[in-house]
Amino acid sequence: MQIPLYQIDAFASRPFAGNPAAVCPLAAWLPDATMQLIAAENNLAETAFFVPLAAGNAAGEAAGFHLRWFTPTFEIDLCGHATLATAHVLWTELGFAGDEIVFQSQSGPLRVHREADGRLVLDFPSRPPRPLAPAQDSADFRAALTASLGPGAAAPRAVLVSRDLVVEFAQAADVLALRPDFTALAGLTALGYVGLIATAPGAEPGVDFISRFFAPEVGVPEDPVTGSAHSTLIPFWAAKLGRTELFARQESARGGELWCRLLGERVAIGGYAVTYLRGAIQFATA
Repeated sequence: MQIPLYQIDAFASRPFAGNPAAVCPLAAWLPDATMQLIAAENNLAETAFFVPLAAGNAAGEAAGFHLRWFTPTFEIDLCGHATLATAHVLWTELGFAGDEIVFQSQSGPLRVHREADGRLVLDFPSRPPRPLAPAQDSADFRAALTASLGPGAAAPRAVLVSRDLVVEFAQAADVLALRPDFTALAGLTALGYVGLIATAPGAEPGVDFISRFFAPEVGVPEDPVTGSAHSTLIPFWAAKLGRTELFARQESARGGELWCRLLGERVAIGGYAVTYLRGAIQFATA
C-alpha cells in the first residue's frame, strides 16, 4: 500500500520554524489502529488524515473533507497547526481551487480561507477558560502544579481550565524560564486535560501575549506552536486586554506567529505554512 505523505511547517513563513505536521490524503479511511501506527512512526506532534466528502453530506455542508488528527499515542479532538497544514496541502500541492475549505471534524465544521498574501485563516470554536472546580482548587494542587513546572518556577497569577489547564503568569520571562518535569506534569494533566498552556503578556512591542504548550500525557512533551490552544487563549486575552484583534507568539525552540481575532463564539487564527517534504508511505497489508 502507498499513501501520499507531506510534511508541512505550519505557523511559519520559512522552513525549520513553526510546527511540523504530517498530512496524509486518503481516498477512504484506514483502520484506526493503522492510522495510529503511522502517527507513531512519523513521531511528530500531529499527523492529519483526510478524506473527501460528497456534496449533501449528513452534516448539511457543501462538499468538503473529513479531517482527523493523531499524536504519536492519541487521537485528538482539535488541532490547529495540522488543520493549517492540511489546507496548505490542498491549495499548494493538490490544486484545490476554492477560496474556502470546509473540514468536518470531532469539533464540528472547521473553515479555512486563504488571504491574498497567502496567509491561511482558521475558523475555530472559542473555548473560554473557566475557574478550577472547588474540589480541585486546593493549596496542594497548586503547589504540585508549580513544582511540576520546574525548579524556580514562578507562582502562577491564575490557574483556569478548558480542554487544557491554563496557567497565567505575570510576565513573559516567567513563561520562558519554565523547565517542566514532564513525568510530574503528565500526572496532573491525566486528571482530565489534554495539556497545559502557560501564558503571559508579551514583552515585545506588538506582541499581545505569548504562550507555551506542554502535553506529555498524549506524547507531546512541548508543542512548538499550538493552534487549538488559541481557541482558549484568544477569548482569555481579548477579555483581559479589551480588544478583539491580537497578535500572539508561541515561544519554543522553533517559535510561531499567530494573527488572532475573537468572533463571538468563534475565533480566527491566522498563519503561514511552507512545504518541507513530499513523499509516500509504503507498507504491506495483511
